[in-house]
Amino acid sequence: MREKLKALAELQKVDMEAAALRKAADVHPRQIAELERELGAARSAIEAERARVADIERQKLQLEQNITDEKDKVKKWEARLAEQRSTREYSALAREIDIAKKANLTMADELVEITKTLGTAREAVKGKETEFSARQQSLAGRMTELRAKLAEAESQVKQLEGQRAGASAKVDATLLRRYETIRKKKLPALVGVGAGGQCHGCNMNVPPQLYNQLRTSLGTDVCPSCNRIIYAVEALAEPTSK
Repeated sequence: MREKLKALAELQKVDMEAAALRKAADVHPRQIAELERELGAARSAIEAERARVADIERQKLQLEQNITDEKDKVKKWEARLAEQRSTREYSALAREIDIAKKANLTMADELVEITKTLGTAREAVKGKETEFSARQQSLAGRMTELRAKLAEAESQVKQLEGQRAGASAKVDATLLRRYETIRKKKLPALVGVGAGGQCHGCNMNVPPQLYNQLRTSLGTDVCPSCNRIIYAVEALAEPTSK
């Protein structure tokens, strides 16, 4: 009975180690996703700044085109001014020319301001691009590190799965089926019962008769409280040399 128990304990040792590795590795994909979201947010912020610069550039081009159009219009009107025969027509055209020139002066002032705004926006984009490049390198390095850790953990789990096949082959078939059923719900599935008859899985005391039976047989049974496979801890204790 003790050999069967030892075989099951060895199998659970492999399962516990694999479970611990999986649990530790579970955090890596979440961390990678968080870093990717952070990088995406920084990238979106830069794209927004670039879009703002592009919008200002369009406004500047449109303003420059409007100024050019108004200047051309003034030139045509000035050429027509000398052709006017009546005083009323001359005055009306002269007034339109004056309005157009004033509008051009206003647009010229606007062009100066928008050119300044565009220069500031372009400098801001350059600064953010420099920051983003440095942040991207930092985050990329961190993600590479996390992916390496995840790959290492997966490799270790795969190795343990290979060990598990060998360990499970040594376990009594009936005991193995019971263990596998419990393991799917909770680990550890195999727990000791210590002095006083306390189950190490649920911390409840098993009936004294059951505890005595476990100590006598050095075998296994089922905890009435948590349904785990139980054994007397001394069953796996190393014999002391005299």
